[in-house]
Formats: sequence, C-alpha cells, structure tokens
Amino acid sequence: MSFMPPTDSMFLLAESREHPMHVGGLQLFVPPEGAGPEFARDLLDSFRGTDNVSALFRKRPAEPVSSLGNTWWSVDETIDYDYHVRHSAVPQPGRIRELLQLTSRWHGALLDRHRPLWEAHLVEGLSDGRIAVYSKIHHSMVDGVSALKLMQRSLSTDPKAQDCIPPWSLPPRTRAGSGEGKSFDPWGILRAAGGVAGELAGLVPTGVKIANQVFRDGDVTLPRAPKTMLNGQVGGARRFAAQSWAIERIQGVAKQSGTTLNDVVLAMVSGALREYLLEQNALPDEPMTAMVPVSLALRAESAGKESGDGNAVGAIIVNLATNRQHGPTRLEEIATSSRQAKKIMGDLTPLQILALSAAQVLPLAMTPIPGFVKYAHPPFNVIVSNVPGPTEEMYFNGARLDGMYPVSIVLDGQALNITLTSRKGFLDFGLIGCRKSVPHLQRLLTHLETSLEELEKAWG
Repeated sequence: MSFMPPTDSMFLLAESREHPMHVGGLQLFVPPEGAGPEFARDLLDSFRGTDNVSALFRKRPAEPVSSLGNTWWSVDETIDYDYHVRHSAVPQPGRIRELLQLTSRWHGALLDRHRPLWEAHLVEGLSDGRIAVYSKIHHSMVDGVSALKLMQRSLSTDPKAQDCIPPWSLPPRTRAGSGEGKSFDPWGILRAAGGVAGELAGLVPTGVKIANQVFRDGDVTLPRAPKTMLNGQVGGARRFAAQSWAIERIQGVAKQSGTTLNDVVLAMVSGALREYLLEQNALPDEPMTAMVPVSLALRAESAGKESGDGNAVGAIIVNLATNRQHGPTRLEEIATSSRQAKKIMGDLTPLQILALSAAQVLPLAMTPIPGFVKYAHPPFNVIVSNVPGPTEEMYFNGARLDGMYPVSIVLDGQALNITLTSRKGFLDFGLIGCRKSVPHLQRLLTHLETSLEELEKAWG
C-alpha cells in the first residue's frame, strides 16, 4: 500500500451518490476504409489483449474502502478486463442522441471502489458507422486535463499505424517537456494551493493593489454572482450533450471583432445561457459570470515578457453580460471583462496568481456545509474550460478521430459544466449537467449555434 496525499483523498471523501467524482471523455472514430463489421470486435480485443497495465490504472482504495481507503492506495496485480473494458451498442435508430443518453447514464454511476477506479466502454451500432469510446477515471487518480492528455497520447498521426495502445497501457511520462497541466482545472487549483505558503505574505500588499484597481476601474468582475437555477443543489443523475463547431467560424468572428477565440466562445455560452434561461423564465436581472482559465504564458506575453512557467494556470471570473440583448454588445463586454481580469494579474508571480485563483475557487469546497448553497451567493454561475487538443488528424490503429468531448464534474452550486477541447479544425464542446436542475440540457446546443450565427451576421 502507498500513502494517498490529502489533495487526492479529498475527492474520495467528498464523493456521494449525488456527487460522483470522476472525469471522462467521449471519443468518436471513423473506421478505416474497407473495414468490415469485425473491426469493432478487433478493437475491443486490442483493448483487452495486453497485460501491460500502468501503475496508475492498477490503483484502488485500500480495504476497508469506507475508512482506510480514503488515505491509502492498494494495487491490483491483475485487471478484470471484462469489467473495466465493456462492449456496448446504442439502441435503434442509432443516432448520436441515443449515444449521449448512454453516456449520461454511465457518467452518473459511481465507480466501484473495490476495483481500480476506471472504466471504458466501446460502443458500436451508430447508424453512420462510427465507433464511440466513453471512458471515465476517478479524480483522486488524475485530473480532467491529464485524462484528456492520456487519451491524446494513445493516438497516432499516422493513419497506417497499427501499434497504438489504450491509455491504461501507456508508460508514465515525465513532467519535463510533456506539456501537461497547461490547461485549466479548477480542482487542480485547489490541489496546488498548499504549495504557495512561501509567497502568501506578498498577497497582503497585492490585495491592497487589487482593491485599489477595482475601486478605480469599477469594471472588474468580482467573485459574487446572481443566484440562478444553475446554482442550487444537485442530484445524482446526469445529462450530457455534445457538439462540434468549426474553429474557422469562431476565429473569423474573433478577427473581425478584434477579440480572441476564447472571448467568442464565452459570447456563445452567454447567448446560449440567456436564451435557455429565458425559456425557463429564470434569467436573472444581473449579468451572470463564468470562471475561465488564464495561462501564465498569456500574462507574460501581455506584459512583453517571456513566460516563466508555461505549466502554471490561474482562474479568472468574467462577466458574461447576459443582461444585454444583443450578441455584439455581450461580446464587447466579455472581452473587456477578460482583459481587466488579466490586467490585475500583470505584476503577480505565478504562485500569487495561484493563491488568488484558489481563493476564488474556495467556495466550491464549502458547498457541503448545510445551507451554504441555499443562502450564499455563488462566486460564479458556470465553469467554462478550454483544453488544447491535437492540431493534426489523429488515428487509433487506422480509425480516424472524429470527435473528442470532455465529460466533467458538477457540484452543489455548480449544476452545469462546459468543457471544450480543440482538434484539427474543430472545437468539441462537452456539456454536463444535473438532470434535475438543468432540464432539457440539449437545448443549449441549439442556442450555442444561434448565438454564433448572430455574431457572424454582425461581423460578416
């Protein structure tokens, strides 16, 4: 057995039937030309046909899982592949809708703590002939960003390569030069917050400086958002929705409007949330806010300096301007809010940024306190994360990657999570929500498209 760091065990301690603490992903593959009906079975055999399982995917909580298992890891010498790697088929008529329904059900189910905390589902039966792979792994083992990186590492840029191996068989990768961790993970910020003690003293004058800037500028978005239907308690069932958008469309709006790709993404989210909440008669009068990533490389670049730590990230809170009727106005206010939030970080060290970000995320850790979600204002209304993905076409033993949709975590007070990742030519959006608190979640996909179309018409 090996000791489990408290920053890992807290995800096991926080887990309940209403709060599954695993992250996942849904991948779509186009079989190679000429592949027959046996291709899916051959792919499944390759998933199950290796004894080389990495140490990460052999870990499970120690016995008894309800007590000692929260503090110590045990390691399984053998892996029950029939349990961990499952073969499924979507019901007729085999649309993406049926696949998303299956994904919703799988993502709402707890992982078995008596086994290594991961599952993979190979899914066939889609009417268009594509094959899907849904996988999930507990957050105590790996964060969402690293899970997506593992999926990417299992792929190849060579469409003829036949030596690809699944994520659970990959050798460990050293941190140096890996590029991992450059994307945003709010729970990762809480993990790392304990490492900033040496610079906490510097936050006192920094806090005074920030307060003066907030008072002077008046347009800095603070961690206090209006209460909405998205910020109540959650149940255990989930609903998942996913869709891809061409990066060229979003970049076109960004170029014409003088904003960034992330600004346009947030404007899409803003417009979608506005229309969705109007349908529910639940749009607040005050503008909603989002917690979004900020790379320290961007901070250094904006200051005309070299990035000192490309792996470090922080969190900023952005005004979504959902009280504005017109999309171009929302985009303008979003871009201004984002610039102001990054400006505040201009003279902070990476560790000070991490500490400031942790303070903004901290209310998430207080949601289990009885009455906190009901009576306290949320620090933000929604989490929107953008995880960089592959820039080339990717393949798994000849099958072309045709979609890579993140499936994240929702909590009390944060019933909706929007995570997207890029791949060659596309941004793949994954929306996960509490089935009770966010009814008809799939409507948000329609509103995302409508919001983008409005922006394209304004800057066409």
